[in-house]
Amino acid sequence: MFEKILVPLDGSKVGEAALPVIERLITKCTEAEVEVTLLGVITLLRHWVVVGEASAPVSYTEDELTSIKERVMNYLEKTGDSLKSKGITVKHMVPSGNAAEEILKAAGEINADLIAMSTHGRSGLRRMAFGSITDKVLRGTKIPVLMVRAAEGTANV
Repeated sequence: MFEKILVPLDGSKVGEAALPVIERLITKCTEAEVEVTLLGVITLLRHWVVVGEASAPVSYTEDELTSIKERVMNYLEKTGDSLKSKGITVKHMVPSGNAAEEILKAAGEINADLIAMSTHGRSGLRRMAFGSITDKVLRGTKIPVLMVRAAEGTANV
């Protein structure tokens, strides 16, 4: 079965939809030791400063990036508690950059044999406007990708 599973998370309840599926998959279908790596990618490396009617992009300072990374790491640790309580080894990664590229890079770094991720289920113009990270990952890897669509009515946090 699968021994190293990468689960990218975006901080939303929709993004967490793959976690219960992975938990069931591991606890019911495998005898092997499984390692799950939860990945939180910091995608915005700058913010906008507005003064009067003018605005400009400003890069985060090192202190701000460190604080953001700590918040993402705390979220990943808390989110992984359910898996840990089942005896599953959970690791965490918090890279910065393009989400799809960082997911593919992390999968290679940990030698993942499965990428499990949620899909927001966007279609049409919304998909064109926002793109599909899941689609980019699916097309950019030879590793199996388990896509879990969040239940309808799941709200973002």
